[in-house]
Amino acid sequence: MRKILVDEGVTGLYSGINGSLIGVASTNFAYFYWYSVVRSLYLASQTAPQSPGTAVELSLGAVAGAVAQVFTIPVSVVTTRQQTQLKGDKRGFLDTGREVIHSDDGWSGLWRGLKASLVLVANPAITYGAYQRLREMLFPGKVNLRPWESFVLGAASKALATIITQPLIVAKVGLQSRPPPARQGKPFKDFVEVMSYIVEHEGLLALFKGLAPQIMKGILVQGLLMMTKERMEILFVVLFAYLRKLRDTKLQQAADRATARTKAVLPVVAK
Repeated sequence: MRKILVDEGVTGLYSGINGSLIGVASTNFAYFYWYSVVRSLYLASQTAPQSPGTAVELSLGAVAGAVAQVFTIPVSVVTTRQQTQLKGDKRGFLDTGREVIHSDDGWSGLWRGLKASLVLVANPAITYGAYQRLREMLFPGKVNLRPWESFVLGAASKALATIITQPLIVAKVGLQSRPPPARQGKPFKDFVEVMSYIVEHEGLLALFKGLAPQIMKGILVQGLLMMTKERMEILFVVLFAYLRKLRDTKLQQAADRATARTKAVLPVVAK
């Protein structure tokens, strides 16, 4: 961050923000769209209607994430290329996209790093699995967690998932960025070649460069997410209980009014 601040100023920290915003919006839209499609197909294939279990939900989410990546990775490629451009070579989102298309890869360059991205869809599954395991270890038998407990579990589970998948994240960035000067403009073929190049020229630990910012980002995002999730679950339980009570009260009032009307009509009929 200091280097970016010295070379490019504060605006350098927000390099590629337009592409990032487009990427977040398109990725979330594509994910939830394809998740609804995949889940509907799964439920339609079941002979007996039943809610999917946790393992099935994670599998459906992974499939939806993989399909969404196919449609949204071009935005990620262009954004990554923008964020790794040198100060004197900064370009807009569309100009950077044209640069990728006019490279040796052609249009297929917009899908560089797709294999690594498909593998990385396992990250949420690892996060959720670690969350449940840590919860059983640290808070056995506890149904409702306090906000700080949920935050700690979410942050720790995301940190573990990030450590496991960080080499792939680094390889993906390497695939989507411009080739290093030592390769004389020759792009990498796949993420395995990127990882081999990094280990050869920078050492094994270089596969984990950028780990601290990734973990910090994960701690804030996942910790807050899990903390909010636990609170929202309790809120929905209370809300549904209130709605059920309200419905029962209204039904009872309607029954009482109907009984009162019946009692008022009966003497008239008897006469």
